[in-house]
Amino acid sequence: MITIAPGRRCGTVTPPASKSMAHRLMILAALNEAPVYLELDRISEDIEATVRCLRALGAKVLERKNGLFIEPLSRTTLSAGAGEIPDGVPVLSCGESGSTLRFLLPLAAALGIPAVFRMEDRLALRPIEALIEALKKNGVQIEAHDGAFRLSGQLVPGDFELPGNISSQFVTGLLLALPLLPGDSTITIIGKMESEGYLRLTEQALTLAKIRYEYTPPARSRCMSYRIPGCQTAQLPSSVFVERDWSAAANFLVMGALSHEGIRVSGLDPESVQGDRRMLELLRDFGAEVLILPPEDPASGALPQILVKGSSLKGQTVDVQMIPDLVPILSVLAAAAEGETRISGGARLRFKETDRLRTTYELLKKLGADVRELEDGLLINGKGQLVGGSILRCHDHRIAMAAAAAALISRNAVTIPDSDCVNKSYPGFFEDFSRLEAES
Repeated sequence: MITIAPGRRCGTVTPPASKSMAHRLMILAALNEAPVYLELDRISEDIEATVRCLRALGAKVLERKNGLFIEPLSRTTLSAGAGEIPDGVPVLSCGESGSTLRFLLPLAAALGIPAVFRMEDRLALRPIEALIEALKKNGVQIEAHDGAFRLSGQLVPGDFELPGNISSQFVTGLLLALPLLPGDSTITIIGKMESEGYLRLTEQALTLAKIRYEYTPPARSRCMSYRIPGCQTAQLPSSVFVERDWSAAANFLVMGALSHEGIRVSGLDPESVQGDRRMLELLRDFGAEVLILPPEDPASGALPQILVKGSSLKGQTVDVQMIPDLVPILSVLAAAAEGETRISGGARLRFKETDRLRTTYELLKKLGADVRELEDGLLINGKGQLVGGSILRCHDHRIAMAAAAAALISRNAVTIPDSDCVNKSYPGFFEDFSRLEAES
């Protein structure tokens, strides 16, 4: 439990490595021709889950200062159809990490390794049926039993169809796995692809690893699709820097908009393909001042700082289909703004670590906001200030971080009973927060 004193803050923060990019690069490193050092700081619980599962599949993953050293799976294991590893059927404990489960199910299937995937808490309730059906249609057997999946069989190359309105992680899982197969495959996405920005991250990681693919956007055909040649091996550089996380940084960017002196966020790539980079655009729409400050020494290769200051914030209408992870912190921004903010397009948030529309509603309501829950979003009548108080225990990392930001516009302290849940994505969040200074 942690209690956050009320009042605006200022200072400088450097967010951790991108959790989304780290998952992708770790898997490609395990499939690589040679060992890879991934430079990333503050290993989150979700990243630990992927580390654990890659080790279970036979990769060597060693923790180093500010990073991970990954020795890839053996050539024998990487031969599709190998069917077993030395210790028999591995058990992959995915924890609560949806990325770990959805990325590694296709990978184990492509390797022909029988495996058991275990899930914790609400992960077993999150949608995955469409991915399982696609794998079953292409040679794999998957049985669900008592919070686990038992996978067997050998994935074969072919045509895969997935709906676009559930999760881009299904597509990413196949894009990481299908290059291993002995023949070419296609992935067709039926309907609009939500959270499409995460596929740009996947494409960036594949390109870095020199994995070939052909992407056809929906503008040129009825559906967006990928063609993936088989018999490929990842060829990552020996050392890779994992860019910093825009979704984690969004909490401090919003805190800057709630202050007068502002907050500087270091280390973010303004040209990143991370979808949550859109937070800068949203902050400007709400009326915040956003400045991109060049590095003191441009020749150093350092990234610019982003300075966000508060101004006269006004409510907005926001469709969050492509940026669902921003909803809790965006809702705090809306509560600080004057007038109505309508958040829509967030129906999938009901299947996250919590029903995140409900828990965001409960967060704001408990702190004194004027908020109404909608079927696919929230309606927030911002008043510029909250009352504060103790929020409900829900064990959701994004709710806990949004609650800390809410303290900046609260009359009273905000107490977060399960504050350690931030370790899922941002260990050290409250340490970074504590280094901010109270505004004079």
